[in-house]
Amino acid sequence: MRILHVDASAKRERSNSRALARFFLERLRDEHVNVEVDYLDVTVDTPAHVNEAFAIATYTPAAERTPEMKAALAPSDALCRRLLEADACVFAMPMYNWSMPSAFKAYVDNITRAGLTYVNGPDGRIHGVLTRQKVLFITSRGADLRVEPYSSMDALTPALRAAFGFIGVAEPGFVDAQPLQFSEPAARMAALERARAELSTVAAKWAAAVEAQPASPVQTNQDAMASSVA
Repeated sequence: MRILHVDASAKRERSNSRALARFFLERLRDEHVNVEVDYLDVTVDTPAHVNEAFAIATYTPAAERTPEMKAALAPSDALCRRLLEADACVFAMPMYNWSMPSAFKAYVDNITRAGLTYVNGPDGRIHGVLTRQKVLFITSRGADLRVEPYSSMDALTPALRAAFGFIGVAEPGFVDAQPLQFSEPAARMAALERARAELSTVAAKWAAAVEAQPASPVQTNQDAMASSVA
C-alpha cells in the first residue's frame, strides 16, 4: 500500500498530530500491511500560495499554456501526481483558530486542479477523480469541540470534507484528539489514549480491506513463481 503521509503541524517532536500519524503507520505495519510511505511536511516544503500567475495558468486550457504558465503550475502538477499515485492518504494536522493550518490550506489550493483532480463532465457536473484512495484525517484540538460552547466552532471538519469531497473523496475518516492543550493532564492523556484506540481500529479495518483485495495479475504470477521455486 502506497501511503501519502502529510504532516502540517508547526511543532516538531512536541506535535501530537505528528505522533499520532506515526502511531497509525506503525499499527498498519503491525497488521502486516506492506506500507510504502511518500512523506510530505508542508511546514518545511510549503506549497506556494495562489498568485495571479497560478490563477490564470490553471484555468487556461493545457494546449494553450505558455512555457511560463507551465512553469507556474509545475510544483502543483507534482503534488497532484503524488496524490493520484497514492493508494491511501494520511493527513495529520492541528486545528489552528478553528480551521486548518495555512500551510495545509496552500496544499489544498495546489491539489484542487481542473483536469487533474476533478473534471467537468459532459453532463455539466464536476466529478472528482480521487475515488479509489482511502483518506484519513488525524487532527489535534486544544479544546473539546464535541461539546458546547465550542461544538459550533469546528470549521476544520466541514472544510476538509468539502475540499476533498470536491475532488472525489466520498467517505474520509476522522480521528480527532481532543481536548489537549487547554485541558488538565488527565484529560489530555485520556484524549490521546482515545485517539490511539480509534487509530488502531482504523488500522485493522484498512488491513482487512487490503487482505480482501484480489491479487493483481503481476502479484499472482510472482506468487506462482515463488511457489514453484520453493
